[in-house]
Amino acid sequence: MNRIQQWSVIGCAGLSLALSACSKPAEQQQGNAQAASQPKTELKTLSIGFQKYGLLPIVKARGDLEKTLQAQGVQVKWVEFPAGPQLLEGLNVGSVVIGEAGEAPPIFAQAANANLVYVANQPAAPQAEALIVPKTSNIHSIQELKGKRVALNKGSNVHYLLLKVLEANHLTLKDIQVVYLPPADARAAFEKGAVDAWVIWDPFFAAAQQQLGARVLSTGQNLVSNHQFYLADRKFAQNNPQVFNTVVKELNQTTEWVKTHQDDAAKLLEKPTGLDYSVLKTSISRMGFGVTPISSQVIAEQQQVADAFYQQKLIPNQIHIQDAILSAANK
Repeated sequence: MNRIQQWSVIGCAGLSLALSACSKPAEQQQGNAQAASQPKTELKTLSIGFQKYGLLPIVKARGDLEKTLQAQGVQVKWVEFPAGPQLLEGLNVGSVVIGEAGEAPPIFAQAANANLVYVANQPAAPQAEALIVPKTSNIHSIQELKGKRVALNKGSNVHYLLLKVLEANHLTLKDIQVVYLPPADARAAFEKGAVDAWVIWDPFFAAAQQQLGARVLSTGQNLVSNHQFYLADRKFAQNNPQVFNTVVKELNQTTEWVKTHQDDAAKLLEKPTGLDYSVLKTSISRMGFGVTPISSQVIAEQQQVADAFYQQKLIPNQIHIQDAILSAANK
């Protein structure tokens, strides 16, 4: 999916951008002087970008984050995006202030000078993406992919997976025919036999296994991390540490709930995704459980992805992931 995503403060005009604050006058005024002396109550709205699949739609369905933030005077507005790149563009222009994306989208966003920061991440989920072939394929090893057509979403997490799979088998992109297709088009090509292999992430991966009988040539196990990241506008993260910390805490608690309630989590995702329960259950079982602040190890792993994309000329300039990490002094 794989799986890698500017905010502004606005007034009471009814626009739902970023973190807005609207002041209410006292209900009863005893003259202008008395009203002016009375404290005002702020009403804030936190706009969160999410995709159909992943942790955030589960958080949305359960409603616990809204309850927790309401106690802090913050309301939550959910904004849906079709994929990570669009979500991070929404963050860049101010329509949301926080969102979730896989490893690749934030690298492209940072290369384009988006003012984002990494908030937190889920643990590695290397088995949630794979290189697969049709069930009737006579390809049974990575070496047999030489000269074959391999579909993937350009610049996505699985682009990095393909690089690492080939590298582990002493091959390069020049040894295969790369076909860049988004997931829906790639599945259609995969079903028709227009491509010989497909590199894809959950839940598309699980759906291909269960609905098409696709065979796995390689998952990301021992090759890639495949983290899910939570990203935010730098100014928001700096100026709203309490909200920032509350969101991370609630995300972590939700993944702990999902870990022990995978059946219930799959049911919550059936309606928003339109996917079969069994596909969702398999996908959820392969996700990383827990949400924690970015560690030095995760920064280093993400830097490896960024360096690989630069070497493949997928991004125009070399970037440093550390530049998108808030220092302790700025949190």
